[in-house]
Amino acid sequence: MIRIFFKTLRLVLMPFMLLWAKWATPKGIARPADVQQQIGEECTRLALYHFKTCPFCIKVRHEMARLSLPIMLRDAQHNSEHRADLLEGGGKIQAPCLQITDEQGNVQWMYESGNIIKYLQQRFP
Repeated sequence: MIRIFFKTLRLVLMPFMLLWAKWATPKGIARPADVQQQIGEECTRLALYHFKTCPFCIKVRHEMARLSLPIMLRDAQHNSEHRADLLEGGGKIQAPCLQITDEQGNVQWMYESGNIIKYLQQRFP
């Protein structure tokens, strides 16, 4: 019964969450083209596993937009392949999760929206 309640609540709130995500998206900061290109290259080693209507995921995506970061988005809610990758690599299905791959190919999985936002702000000031 509780599961049905929360599923119904999610269905009712989903359109409002999607509208909020779209309307509240901040404008990105403007950088010189060469600097933005370098940041774009660095972002190729990052991927955000997210759920489209998760408020914490929306918060991280807004910060990515504000910082003008072209980080790859992977929908772990509706894409079973991304969901399996998140479980196998990160150890749990929780969003948001930032996959960070360094130059040597080592992969780190970062959970919690606050930690992800702090990391992005420090790495891309």
